[in-house]
Amino acid sequence: MALAVTAVLLAFANRYGYHRDELYFLEAGKHLSWGYPDQPPLVPALARLLSAIGPNAVWVLRIPSALAAGATILLTTALARRLGGDQGAQLLSAMSMGVAGLLLGADHYLNTSGFDLLFWTLLIWLVVVILRTDRRELWLLVGLVGGIALLNSDLPAIVMAAIVLAIVVVGPRQRVASPYVLIGGAIAVLIWLPYLIWQARHGWPELTVSRAIANGSSATSTSRPMLVPEALLQISPYLAPLWILGLVQLARAPALRWCRSLALAFGIVLVIFEVTGGKSYYLATMVPVFLAAGSQPMLDWIRRGGRGARTGTLIGLAIAGAINLVVTLPIIPAGDLHKTPIPALNTDPGETVAWPTYVSQIARVYRSIPAGARAETVVFTKNYGEAGAIDRFGAAVGLPTAYSPHNGFWYWGLPPNHDHLAVVVGYSRHTLAHDFAYCTQAGTLNNGLHLNDTEQGSPIWRCAGMRESWSRLWPHLKELG
Repeated sequence: MALAVTAVLLAFANRYGYHRDELYFLEAGKHLSWGYPDQPPLVPALARLLSAIGPNAVWVLRIPSALAAGATILLTTALARRLGGDQGAQLLSAMSMGVAGLLLGADHYLNTSGFDLLFWTLLIWLVVVILRTDRRELWLLVGLVGGIALLNSDLPAIVMAAIVLAIVVVGPRQRVASPYVLIGGAIAVLIWLPYLIWQARHGWPELTVSRAIANGSSATSTSRPMLVPEALLQISPYLAPLWILGLVQLARAPALRWCRSLALAFGIVLVIFEVTGGKSYYLATMVPVFLAAGSQPMLDWIRRGGRGARTGTLIGLAIAGAINLVVTLPIIPAGDLHKTPIPALNTDPGETVAWPTYVSQIARVYRSIPAGARAETVVFTKNYGEAGAIDRFGAAVGLPTAYSPHNGFWYWGLPPNHDHLAVVVGYSRHTLAHDFAYCTQAGTLNNGLHLNDTEQGSPIWRCAGMRESWSRLWPHLKELG
C-alpha cells in the first residue's frame, strides 16, 4: 500500500505546475536562513537542495513528499500493531491511511503539512512504544525527532506538550518520571534554538502570521466552528466512523488503558486550536493513531458481518480513494476543472495552474513601457505567489526580479530608491493612490481556464509619481499572513 501510494503520487507529480507555496519555497531557498517570518528553515532548505538536483523540474521537488506519504502509511500500520491489531487490522489501517484525502493532498506537492503528518505520526509511534514497553531512554529519540520536526513547523511543540501533559494527568505517570524526558526536551529545544533566536531578533513575526491565519488570511484558514467538521472531511467522511471509533477505543477500552493519554492529548490540542484558531489539518494530523486504534474493533465487526461486510468495506474504501484521488491530484485536465466541484472542495489545484500565463501577461505590460524607462521600473506584487512566479518564469520573457511586501519577500529587500516607475500586480486603485500619483490599469490576470483561483481577475497597473522613496515606504508596506 505504501509503495502504491508513493508510485501514484510520483506518477502525477509533473502535471499542472508549481503550487504557489512551492514557488515561495524556491525563492526562500535562495535566501537560506535559520528562520523566516512564516516558517522554520527545513522546507526552504530542501527546496534549495532539490532545485540544485533538478533545476526547473517540478517532479523532483515533490519526491520527498511522495516518500513521506509511504512512510506515514507504514507508521500507521506500525501503530496498529503496537495497539494490538492483527495482520488484517494492520492492512485495514494501511488502506485507510492510503486513501485519506489529507495524505494524498498534503503529499502531492512540497509543503510543510505533509511533513507535519509524517513527523506527528512518527512522534506518536515513539510515544506508544514508550508507553507500551517502558523504554524511557526513547525519550531522547523523541527529542531528536521533535527537534527536526520543529524545523519544519512549530506545531509539534503543541502536540508533544499536550501528550506529556496528558500522561501526567491520566498516566502511566512513571513513563514521564525520568530524566530522559527533560534531556529529550532539551535536545528538541537545542535543535530548534537557532530558529527561535531568528524569530526573537525579528520581533516574533510568526505570531503575527498565526493571528492572520486564524482570522482567515489564508485560503486554507478554517473558522473555529468548522475545525472538527473540516478535519472529518479532510480524512474522508467514509473513514470518520473508523477514526472516531479509534478515539473512543483509546479513551475507554480497558485493553488500551495504558495509552488513553493519547485521547486526552487530542482533546487538549482541540481546545488549543479552538481558542487560537488555525487550519483543520492541524487536528487531522493526529488522526493516523486513531485509524490504527480503530482498525481491530472495526475489523472484528466486519468479520462478524461475513462476506457482505467485507465486500462493502472494500468497495467503500475504493470509492473513498477514487474520490480523494480526483479531488486532490491533477487527474482532471486543467481546462475542465471549472466544470467540476473540485475547486470548491480543494483550493490547491487552482494554485498550481497558469503561473506561466500570468507571468506572460505581466511581461506584456512591462514591455509596453518605453525601453529607456524600463531600467527604472519595478515589478511589484501583492503576494508571494505572484512574486515567486515572476522570479521562476520571468527571466524568459524579459522581466526583472520581483519585489513584494508579503512575508519573506519583505525581508529580502526593497526596490532601489532611484526606481520611480512600477508595474504593480494585485492591488486596488484606492490602495495605490496612497503611494503613487498616477496609476493606469494596463491589464488583468486571466488564466484562460475560467477558473476562479486566487489570482484570476487581479489588475495589472502601470504606476508613476511615487509620493515617497521606497526606503520610506517599505516599513509601512509589510504584510504578514
